[in-house]
Amino acid sequence: EISYFPQSTFRHSSEIYVGQITIKALTDCQRMQPILLHACCAPCSAAVLEWLLKNAMTPTVFFYNPNIAPLAEYEKRKAELVRHCQRLGVAFIDGDYDHEDWLEETKGLENEPERGHRCDVCFYLRLKEAARKCVELSIPVFTTTLASSRWKSLEQVNAAGLKAADEEGVRYWDKNWRKDGLQERRGILLKTYGFYNQTWCGCEYSKRDADMHRALRQIRENPAN
Repeated sequence: EISYFPQSTFRHSSEIYVGQITIKALTDCQRMQPILLHACCAPCSAAVLEWLLKNAMTPTVFFYNPNIAPLAEYEKRKAELVRHCQRLGVAFIDGDYDHEDWLEETKGLENEPERGHRCDVCFYLRLKEAARKCVELSIPVFTTTLASSRWKSLEQVNAAGLKAADEEGVRYWDKNWRKDGLQERRGILLKTYGFYNQTWCGCEYSKRDADMHRALRQIRENPAN
């Protein structure tokens, strides 16, 4: 289901290169280039969405993250992103949530570390669905906010996106969303909008590891306790 919200108008003229595609970004907002943005959460999406809109592109946000657990956490992150899309007037698509299927696909990888093979599988599952959504909506290119997080391996994210795009016959834009001041802008927008900012990636395994690292850090900083 796609939720459409009244769109804000940005006027900016530039030329953007997406793989082998040259996008003529025109000031005529009716001719803005469509792009599917696979989004994991509001904090990681805000600066990317701002950049896309200011560079004469029309993003459709696709929230497909069956890795997030529990369901209450999934709904919390989704609601925060929906509010921001409403604020910007950006279309939002809620992907199907099937955490049990995600658990089955990552079975045997429960003890993989962050940036391990479990992340390869997880990224591919999510970006494969984004590529399929592009085909369904006739949107020629997609990108992901997973590439904006400094906690993620850009190489892993891009490998998954390129593989998914090749299999579905669309294009994946491997832009580094941490550069061009976007990492700093992310922090500014986080404070500006007061986003809920989670402390782990999403799955129960990443939460387990994040909690463990936090506890060990507290022990090191307060050995007497």
